[in-house]
Order: sequence, then structure tokens, then C-alpha cells
Amino acid sequence: MVRFPLAVSCGLRDTVGMSAVPQPVRIPVEEYLATSYRPDCDYLDGEIEERNVGEFDHSVIQGLLFRLFFDNRESWRIRVSPEQRIRLAPRRVRVPDVCVSGSEGPREQVVTHPPLICIEVLSPKDTLRKMRVRIDDYLNFGTRHVWIIDPGPRKAYVCSKTGFQEPEGGVLEVPGSPIRVVLSELFAELDRA
Repeated sequence: MVRFPLAVSCGLRDTVGMSAVPQPVRIPVEEYLATSYRPDCDYLDGEIEERNVGEFDHSVIQGLLFRLFFDNRESWRIRVSPEQRIRLAPRRVRVPDVCVSGSEGPREQVVTHPPLICIEVLSPKDTLRKMRVRIDDYLNFGTRHVWIIDPGPRKAYVCSKTGFQEPEGGVLEVPGSPIRVVLSELFAELDRA
């Protein structure tokens, strides 16, 4: 019997005549890096892992953050990218919702140096366990500032190896720099969208 793939979506494969439970797809990192996914996926030790994206609040917050950082890129001396691949280790690639790097650093198609900030925007299907693993990956890579924005309850968190903490005064910032995200303004823009 010939079996044809029915679906390959970021790491799950189901085939005719096989188990109805999708099986992880294992591929070499070179194949992952040479492939485009819609939406892009993480690559973790040989397996492709889907990211939760695509809902309105998630998309709007991601766009607003990109616009804020992009509009201030010269005065803040940064580069900003939405959904930028970051190669954390030879077989580990994450794709944060927003990646901010210093403008003095190298310009890379796939980031291999720790960015200044990684921002994750939560979707309703995100779990604390999976988010903690993502955050630890960024922090262990050397990213100094990792933020989570949760559009549902209109909250944000500054992440460290010891936990998640709401930012003081409702402002996400990078000490010693002009970088500031005023959460009340961000969420007011979401409400107007």
C-alpha cells in the first residue's frame, strides 16, 4: 500500500493507514533553516514545534510593539524584528514574537548572538509550562530582557530565572536606556483596534 502524507504542519505528520495521532517530524537543522513555515515554528533538538499565533489580540499587540520599537529604532539604537529566528544552540531555534537587538551588533539572517529583548505575546492556548521552557531558553542564551505580554487580562511580566514579575509602575523598560513600553498606552491602542 502506498501512503501519502495528508498534512505536515510544523512538526506533525499524519499518513493514510497509520495512527490517527499525529507523529512528530524529525528533520536535520539544515533542512529546518532552509524551510519557510506559515506561521514559523520553533526547532527543538530535531523536532519542529508549532507556536500559538494568529488570534486578533495577539496579532495587534505584536504589531503595536513592532511599530513602537521600529519608530524609535534610531533614538533607542536598536533593530527590531517580528518572528525572528534565534539559534540558541546548534539544534535549538526559537522564534519570539518580537526580537530587539542593539544596532551595534551584527545583522544576522538567523540571530546567533543574544538579543537585547525577546518578547512573547500570550495566546489563550499557551501554557505556563511551555512558556517557562521558552523563557529559560532565552535567558540561558544570554538575553538580558525577556518580557511576556498577556492581552487577555491586560498584564505583562518581566521574566528572570527565578520567576515572572509585573513591571513596576506598569512600564516595561531597559535600565540605562530610553527604551520604555507603557502598558496602559499599549492596551489602550489594542482597545481602539
